[in-house]
Amino acid sequence: MDISGEIAMVTGGASGLGLATVKRLVSMGARVLMVDLPASNGEKVAAAIGDQVRFIAADVTSEEQMSEAVDTARSMGSGLRATVHCAGRGHTMRVLDRQGNPGSLDAYSGVIQTNLIGSFNVLRLSAAAMAKNELHNGDRGVIILTASVAAYEGQIGQIPYASSKAGVVGMTIVAARDLGSRAIRVCTIAPGIFDTPLLATVSEEVRASLGASVPHPARLGHPEEYALMATQIIENPMLNGETIRLDGALRMGSR
Repeated sequence: MDISGEIAMVTGGASGLGLATVKRLVSMGARVLMVDLPASNGEKVAAAIGDQVRFIAADVTSEEQMSEAVDTARSMGSGLRATVHCAGRGHTMRVLDRQGNPGSLDAYSGVIQTNLIGSFNVLRLSAAAMAKNELHNGDRGVIILTASVAAYEGQIGQIPYASSKAGVVGMTIVAARDLGSRAIRVCTIAPGIFDTPLLATVSEEVRASLGASVPHPARLGHPEEYALMATQIIENPMLNGETIRLDGALRMGSR
C-alpha cells in the first residue's frame, strides 16, 4: 500500500518506537494520529513535528477512548488505512518471590490488560474502521502489532511481559485469516533489545553489554529500524499473518 496522502494511527506514539514510526510515516507523506497517555508529552511532540500530525490522549485498554481515537483518525481524511500499535508496558516479577510467596495476581493482570487486551482492543476497533474503506492497492487497511523476542525466550522475572507478548504473537495469524476476506492485513513485529526511553536510566556499561549480546549488528536496535520495518510491512502486499523478529539474530538467555 502506498501510504502517501493516507491516514495512519500510531499508539504509544509520543516516544520510542512509536515516535520513530510517526516521523517515518510523515516523511512518506502520511497524515498521522499520534495516540498516547494523557501524562505523555504527546501534544508538544506532535506540534513540533508539524501539521501532518495530530495528538489525542487515550488509554489503549479503554473502549470509549480508543473508539474516539479511531473516529478522530477517520475524520482526518478518507479513512484509517494503517495502524501501528506500539503502546505497552512491562513489570518484573517471579512466579515466587525470595520468601516463596506467590507473585502478585494484580501485577500480572495489569500487564495482560495493557499488552494483550489493549492490543486486541486496538486491533478490533481499527479493523472495524478499515472494513468501511474502499480498496486501495488491493488493501482496505494494514494493522501492525508489537510483540517482543520475550514472547519466545522470556527471561526469569519476565513472566507477565513474556506471556502477554506471546499472546500477541498467537493472535496475529488468526486475525490475518479472520480479516483476509475484508482485505485487511495483520502483522506483528517482535523487537529485540532497542534503544528506547526504557533503557535511558540504564548505565552506559550495561547498555554496552546488552548491545554486545546481539550477534550482528552488535549494538542496540535503533527505533528508526523498527519504523522502517513497519512501513515495509505497509508497502508489501504479501506480508500478512507474520510475526517478524527484529533482533540481529539475538536469542535471549534465561537471565
